[in-house]
Amino acid sequence: MTILTTIEPVTHNLGAFQVRRVLPSPRQVMVGPFIFVDQFGPAVIPPGQAMDVRPHPHIGLATVTWLFEGAINHRDSLGNFATIRPGQVNLMTAGSGIVHSERGLPEELDQPKPMYGMQTWLALPDGQEDCAPAFESLAGLPLVEDNCATARVIMGTLWGQTAATTQHAATIYAEIVLAPGGAIPIDSDADERAVMLVGGEASLDGVTLEPYQLAVLAPGATLRLSSQTGGRVMLMGGEAFRTPRHVWWNFVGSSRDRINQAKHDWEDGRFPKVPGDEEEFIPLPQTPLTRSE
Repeated sequence: MTILTTIEPVTHNLGAFQVRRVLPSPRQVMVGPFIFVDQFGPAVIPPGQAMDVRPHPHIGLATVTWLFEGAINHRDSLGNFATIRPGQVNLMTAGSGIVHSERGLPEELDQPKPMYGMQTWLALPDGQEDCAPAFESLAGLPLVEDNCATARVIMGTLWGQTAATTQHAATIYAEIVLAPGGAIPIDSDADERAVMLVGGEASLDGVTLEPYQLAVLAPGATLRLSSQTGGRVMLMGGEAFRTPRHVWWNFVGSSRDRINQAKHDWEDGRFPKVPGDEEEFIPLPQTPLTRSE
């Protein structure tokens, strides 16, 4: 069996664009370290509107932002500022606690703006959940090319190429673009793997992939991803966690008590501020959209 299960996305309409969430889900919380997977766009944000995510906290995870189109300004409580653009991975390690905002570029406010990409969270492994917060932004990631297929290695080692992106647990993450008639093998080394068709058309060992579903793959087998008319597919996975992780809002951890402490810390103002974006914040929700049982 090529595909163990498929997870339908839950779609949230943010007005100018849609966000499709496949993890965490009632059927599966994680694939390797990946515990949260959002896909957004393709869309065009009209003039006068912008992505506008106010400062909010995280613990116990690392966020990975990857864009196909568009640009986002990132600021965090360590004082980092970066403009995220296609081909550049932003990895923010929350660890013991970090606050960040994600906003559109002010100079683009009066223009139509494309928005298309991925936001994923990686759970931090045992012993590193409360590590020091950190941030890195990397371009020049390895590109694997083979006739009608290209693959950008965002994290980990795939097709003999290794990305310089920091790994807290063994991780694989790649963007695969197939031209018409293109094909590429999917490596079998990772404990857990999944693929998501985010544009066009593709199949895996002859099984058609449905747009925006997360297809969790059988372990141990080398599979062939192909497309007749062209497509874009995200490959993700890595080390299987032995200790369960819980998710509540923006907090991830092996301990519910630690998550509850983070809730109180945010309500009581004990998280640090974001330099340059100190006036606004997202309040703690009563019932968050993101949570696991």
